[in-house]
Amino acid sequence: MDEENHELLLPLVEEENICLPLPINVVSKYWNVELSMDEAIESAKKYSGFDGSVLIEGIESAERHGLTCKIVHSSLTELKKIIDLGIPPIVILPGIPEITQHASVITGYNNEEKTILHYIQKGNQEGEQQEGAIPQGIFEKEWSEEGRLLIVLAPLETLSSIELENDSNHNSNLLCFVSEKQNILKNYPEVLESLKQAVDLDANNSTALNLLGAAMNAQNYPECVKYYEKCIEINNRSFLSFNGLGNFYLKTNQFEKADDCYSKAIEIDPKRSAKIYKNRAYLREKQNKNSDAKDDLKNYLKYYSKAPDRGIIEQAIREL
Repeated sequence: MDEENHELLLPLVEEENICLPLPINVVSKYWNVELSMDEAIESAKKYSGFDGSVLIEGIESAERHGLTCKIVHSSLTELKKIIDLGIPPIVILPGIPEITQHASVITGYNNEEKTILHYIQKGNQEGEQQEGAIPQGIFEKEWSEEGRLLIVLAPLETLSSIELENDSNHNSNLLCFVSEKQNILKNYPEVLESLKQAVDLDANNSTALNLLGAAMNAQNYPECVKYYEKCIEINNRSFLSFNGLGNFYLKTNQFEKADDCYSKAIEIDPKRSAKIYKNRAYLREKQNKNSDAKDDLKNYLKYYSKAPDRGIIEQAIREL
């Protein structure tokens, strides 16, 4: 580690697969553990047509090869402590527009410049690792949208030597990742069962509460509202819960409530989702707020430049 910059040197890795996501592969190689790409390719066959990452598949592969995993809601102080112990943590952050989330390996931090260093896949010509420095304030804001969710993957003896702030909610968080896998496989009863178990294990797990709200919303259960609201009570920066509530109120024609929820989500992160602007434009048009609807449609195109419905939206803007 570079003591001045609190920086870990991670191997340059370019291989990834939906069942062996890059962050898991990078951290495993850091611990000199080689995960099987053939195994990942075989596992990926059951996710035909899915183009994201199945993080739990990578975690389970790492555990089969001797590493141990802990998934906790953490803090910036703890994140830095983990890095200073020589452990590269993985954090869950908001995705780029229209991707819900992404996992990122944190390689270090710089207190003087107040930046958090992220692993970037592509190296330079000499094949060295490159890092992206994000201002600490921006990192904190983005990470808080996901409840400061953190994954620690390390050998058991290393992990046993540290005390994590919220160690007891690991099993609850693990079930959240299991539920996402089941959701991709369209095993919807199992999704609900996993998330109910997660909430039973930790009634204040904001991640589980949001996912349970989303699963119930997808099946049009009005009970989704109480889970979203409980999540927001615990994490008032949960973009996904405000957005989910907005979606529920929109499809139940509660336009004022939907507008309020969408507006709160946009206040938290105006760039996270383009679709939220299109949804709010629809309900604002229904309320005869044509000028506001027009602005929202412009923002939809601004944040989703490759929108397949661009022509239709541009026509709607002209007509408003």
